[in-house]
Amino acid sequence: MTSSIAGGVDCDLHPAVPHLTSLLPYMNDYWRDQVTTRGMTDLISQSYPTNSPISSRPDWRPAQGKPGSSLVDMQSQALDRFGTAYGICNPLYGVQMVFSEDMADAFCRALNDWLVNEWFDKDDRLRGSIVIPVQSIDKAVAEIERCARDKRFVQVLMLVMGDMPLGKRHYWPIYAAAERHGLPIGIHAGSAYHNPPTSVGWGSYHIEDYVAQAQAFQTQLTSLIVEGVFARHPALKMVMLESGFTWLPPFLWRLHKFWRGVRMETPWVDRAPLEIVRSNIRFSLQPVDAPPEGDTLNRLFDHMQSDELILFSTDYPHWQFDGDEVLPKGLSPDLVRKIMIDNPHATYGRLKVKEMTP
Repeated sequence: MTSSIAGGVDCDLHPAVPHLTSLLPYMNDYWRDQVTTRGMTDLISQSYPTNSPISSRPDWRPAQGKPGSSLVDMQSQALDRFGTAYGICNPLYGVQMVFSEDMADAFCRALNDWLVNEWFDKDDRLRGSIVIPVQSIDKAVAEIERCARDKRFVQVLMLVMGDMPLGKRHYWPIYAAAERHGLPIGIHAGSAYHNPPTSVGWGSYHIEDYVAQAQAFQTQLTSLIVEGVFARHPALKMVMLESGFTWLPPFLWRLHKFWRGVRMETPWVDRAPLEIVRSNIRFSLQPVDAPPEGDTLNRLFDHMQSDELILFSTDYPHWQFDGDEVLPKGLSPDLVRKIMIDNPHATYGRLKVKEMTP
């Protein structure tokens, strides 16, 4: 077991909205009435079924309510337990799944305000991601502008499986707003379920959806690089959350091979894919998709050719490890410090800033 160190940054915590009614105080009269009139009860995504074993460790599952819905539990089970200096909250609530632009906007605004009042204001260690209504680019940009005034928001959150490849120019105004405010884009595992979660259609079982997430991250990374997002926005960082990372070396080998062969098609990609990943892409640690042998994992890090790509995360309250084994075996003390402290601070420039912008 590799020991963690105090003062780390947990880049992937999941506070759960207890119930849709928890957001009603943060909605206007019209949307409160809409929720009641339509008989809406909750917005739970099938990416993380509440009662699925992987949705919560047994010792982190409360006797009542959703895993992750209690700040006190998060404090004792994750923040205090691992000596966390800062924790980044990424709420996975199904506001991205609705089709209505106006409804998505209302729910995202309410979710972001709920995060501020129920979490940020109650623990100085907490930071978070701005959840945006990607159904409307104008409304998504407006929500970034609104929330970015609170420096405790350190990231913009999107799902890896949305409506289209994320490199498309349709999304570039979102990236411009994020870059302008020094906010990385966090791309998290999960789906809006507007499209099948696999490239060949709908599967029968949750495991097919879960395993296909890595393929989705590869597809999105290809799109972001090939469409020229980082040529247009060179200062923009993107963080792949719950993506795994051991697939990266063979993926980059294949992408580099074909980039060299047909690079005349995309002249704006003026750097090798590996260089772009080194400068602009980061990956959260959990879930670690690697064999348990430390030597094997260290060889994988060598193949990645960088010690700056991985960011510490517990994925609380999801079940990715047992006990305190949050770090894989065989990591050197220097690499542990890079993963837990140095890399997150280099990625999230707003971590230490608390004040509001007028």
